[in-house]
Parts: sequence; C-alpha cells; structure tokens
Amino acid sequence: MNIEVTSVSKHPEKLTEVASAIQVITSEDIRRSGATSVPEALKLASNLQVAQVNASQWAISARGFNNVLANKLLVLIDGRTVYTPMYAGVFWDVQNLLLEDVDRIEVISGPGGTLWGSNAVNGVINIITKSSKKTQGLFVEAGGGNQLQGYGGLRYGGRITKDISYRVYGTTFKKNSTVLYDGSSAADEWTMAQGGFRVDWDAKKNNLLSLQSNLYSNRPDPDGNNPIVASGSNILGRWTKMLSEESDLQLQAYYDQTWRDFRNGFTEDLKTYDLYGQHRFRLGRRQGIVWGFGARLMDHEVHNLELFGFSPENKLLQLYNVFIQDDITLIKERLRLTIGTKIEHNSYTGYQDQPNVRVTWTPTARQTVWAAVSQAFRTPARVDREFFIEVAPNVPIIAGSDIVGLKFVSEKVLAYELGWRLQPVESISFSASTFYNIYDNIRSAEPGNSPPPYPISLGNGVHGDTYGIELAGTYQPIIGFRLRGGYTFLKKDLSVKSTSSDLNGGTAESDDPQQQFLIQPMIDLPGHIELGAVLRYIDVLPKPHVPGYTGLDIRIGWKINKVFELNLVGQNLMDDSHAEFIPSSPAPRKIQRGVYGKIVCRF
Repeated sequence: MNIEVTSVSKHPEKLTEVASAIQVITSEDIRRSGATSVPEALKLASNLQVAQVNASQWAISARGFNNVLANKLLVLIDGRTVYTPMYAGVFWDVQNLLLEDVDRIEVISGPGGTLWGSNAVNGVINIITKSSKKTQGLFVEAGGGNQLQGYGGLRYGGRITKDISYRVYGTTFKKNSTVLYDGSSAADEWTMAQGGFRVDWDAKKNNLLSLQSNLYSNRPDPDGNNPIVASGSNILGRWTKMLSEESDLQLQAYYDQTWRDFRNGFTEDLKTYDLYGQHRFRLGRRQGIVWGFGARLMDHEVHNLELFGFSPENKLLQLYNVFIQDDITLIKERLRLTIGTKIEHNSYTGYQDQPNVRVTWTPTARQTVWAAVSQAFRTPARVDREFFIEVAPNVPIIAGSDIVGLKFVSEKVLAYELGWRLQPVESISFSASTFYNIYDNIRSAEPGNSPPPYPISLGNGVHGDTYGIELAGTYQPIIGFRLRGGYTFLKKDLSVKSTSSDLNGGTAESDDPQQQFLIQPMIDLPGHIELGAVLRYIDVLPKPHVPGYTGLDIRIGWKINKVFELNLVGQNLMDDSHAEFIPSSPAPRKIQRGVYGKIVCRF
C-alpha cells in the first residue's frame, strides 16, 4: 500500500492516498508469472479484460467495450502515447519491451481524460521502465519451447561518468501458430526483434535529463497467409527540474514513426511529433496545483487499394490542450478535494472539456474512502470519418461519415465512482471500487438508401450504461510468500437511439465477460527455488459467444547462484486449447497449452 504511483495525479503519491481505481503490476509480479510479452503481463491486472485472439493479436480494454480494435483505453510507455489515429486504438503486436527493464505497470480503470486527454475513456495503462541507473551490468536470457519457439534478450548497462548512466538492449522472439477450431494449424506464427538505448544524466542538483530510443521490426501474420511487415522507431527526451519536495517542472518531447505493410498493396505510415510540459507547485498551505500543456502533430498517410482505403490518403491531424488540477486539503490528513479539467482541441470535433471532481477521506491511517465524477471523450478516428469500401469506383458499400455528408462526433462517458482501500494489518491490503458509467454517441452502423442498406456509414446511434465492481487484494504473512488477486463484475446495457437504425442492434462495439477472477501466489522454497502461479477464470463472452475458461500458468525458477537462473514455465495448463475471443475476421482461433524453458544470466 506504500507503493508510489504517478499516473493518477502526474506526481508521486502513495497508493493509499490515490482517489482512483488503480492496480500496480510490479517487476517482481511479471518475473514470477513467466510472462514473455507486454499483453501477457497485462493479464496480471484483474481490472483489465485481456484476451488473446491469435498468435499476434490481442483484445485489451477496461470496464468493457473490448474488441481487437478497442478504442476506449489510453496506453503509454514512458510517457509516449501508443496510438494509431487509423482506428483510435493500439496495435499490440508492436508494443514490445525487454520485460526485465519494466519497473511497474500502473493500470487505472475509469476515466483519465483530465490529465491524460482523449481516449482515456475507460482507463489508462502506464508502462514505466527502470532508470538506467538501476540496470547496470550484463543481463542475458534465452529460451524456447513448443509455443514460444525461440526467445532471447541482451542488455548491458554502464556509466559514462559518475552522473551519466546508460543501457543498451536487444530482444527477439518467435511464437508458434495458434490452431483453428478443427485442430489444424492457423499458420499465423509471429516473429519480432527490437533494440534500443536509454541514457539518464543527473546534470546538476535537482536536474534530470533522460533520452531513450527504440527500433523494431515485426512480422505478424494474423490471417495466416502472408506476414505483415510492421516496423518503426521512436525517440523521447525528458527534462525534470525539482524546485522543492512539492514543486517541479517537466518538459518532454518525442518522435514516433510506424510503418505497416499489409502485403496486399495497402500500407500505413504514421509520424507523430509530440511536445508536453507541466508545472507542479504549492499555493499556500492547503493547495497543490499541477498544470500543463500538450501539442501533437500526426502525419498519417496510407496507400489505398483501388476499392478500399481512406479519403484523403494523407491527413495531418493536430491535437493541442491545456489542463489544470487543484488538490485542496480541507481537513489536514483527513479530507481532500481534487478538481480539474483539460480543454483539448482536435482536428475533427474542435474543443472538448474533460473535467473531474474527486474527494478523498482518510478516517484512519490504514483506510481511505474516495469518490469521483468524471467526463471523458473518445475522439473520432479516420475509420469513423474517412474510410471506404467500394464495389466499383465511386460506388461505396461502406463509407465514413464525411464521405456521405455526415459528421461522426466524439463518444462520451460520464462516470460516477466510489472506492475504498483498507490495510487492517501489515500483511493484508484490500481495495474495492464501484462505478456507474453513462455513455452517449457510441459508434453505430447506419444504413443508406442507394440501394438500401448501402452505403453503410458510421454514426453515433448507440447509448447506454455500465456498472460494476472491482476487488483486489494482497496477502503476505511472511517473507517468501505473497498472494495477490482480484475479481471484477461488469453489467452492460446498451441500446439504439430512436434516431438511429444501427444494423448491429448496439452489440458490435464490445464482447465482454460479466465476471473474471485472478489469483497469483508467489512462494520461495528451500534450495533457492521459486514457485509461482497465475490462475484466471474468465466468464462467457456473449456475442459472439465464447465459452468461459480457466487458465493456469506455473513457473518454477532455480537460482543456481548469483549469476545463473533456470526457469521452467507452463502456460494455459488447464486444457489442450481454448478460444479467448472471436473477431469478425480472420477465422476464430484457439490458444494452445505451452511449455518453455529459459536460462537467465546476470553479471
């Protein structure tokens, strides 16, 4: 409960003080689970819906609305937004890291638009890597098995001077194909390689400069017939100046370039330029203020097929914003009020306001009660406004709203939350959060009349609400034994507006389990043996129907000495194979049982 998090208020604060539903996946949680990729690590957050679709694709969301193109969850890696304006979501097949370098993953379920901006509708995932000062020396890992056919990572950290540290790394893997429902191979194997560096410089007292870059090449093959070429690079710089314990300045800039060749003539090239700044300070004894600004330019260019693509092919998308949040102490160490808003302008819908109000009550040192009301938006993507499929030139059967003279507007949520954190004794911590979300202008498929139902365009014809509860806890009675886990319940009620003729009846935007459960024990045994397991239960997905399943991963690690470590990991051990999600295309896949071994060396 004393873990410090930064994602809720954009400055470090103890988990006990946070007025938000947040879970933290630590580097130790990841290591002990045997996870080999970012999506696998995210399965450790019980407040996320995480489903593997095929060898390289995942459906990941929070509080519902999950699908392969999930668009209501904002994801950041060290402050860099991982986002494609093509569909307002994340290509998970290119979000790779050397997991050994991950410090923690902060997962917020609930709106985060006030500080993080558009698309933080149902949650925020903030992946934070370790400073290069904490990754000194040589690290090597290698392994393989039946599903994870080959896996390797290499990292070296050192110092240029007393105040300048660095690391360089490379990682690669090859994952075997999933299987079709008839048991035959889906031929969707996946390979990836990535490398990069990070430099941290304590330039002067209370000044920190950081520079990091990544370069990757990827060959996912979701259709099982021709691997996609997905490559990219990014570079990010950050300057932080500590003015006092409660005041600081931060300036960050990054460039991100991604390239995706679908090997059928259609390509996507995205260049993102981003600048961000913030200032945190005290105003009197009772107020802490953080304010800042952001500006982003996205140069998105596609190469269309003859009857499939976007109009226009090239689009410059601008996004800029200012935000302010005031944390007011009403009763010292007992009652706090947090109010704030972000005013943001985007190229499609202009200005939008994303306010929030939060109250934190700390009746005792070991418990916190909090409540919040927030508003957030999912801004239009290019697929909403400018996408088309034609049967002949200028004869569309699917057309974005701009093409047919309509204007797709931002999806909106108004969220009410109530939460409680409790640590009755040192060895037990517990949290509960409830929510009630009201959605409007959710995406719909509207029929046309030339001839009916064509062209089908995307509109804002669905509304409704969701509510649920999220429970999480940890138990550590002794050193060497720790238990963490959680449970979520989600109820969703979406309907079509009277002004809409949605062809999907309000069901196309998500396929979510009503209940899910996770438990992760971590045990140290004699002889430097580590035993860890992850047990998950995922309820039935309603439409398309996917049966519920129970998944079990087990890791056995042996620390031979301070240098060498052996690992044996089994994944999805409860059955030979099971489906986790059925997309509209390609054909449904099943995820097989996997076993792999790995050797780790630390010098």
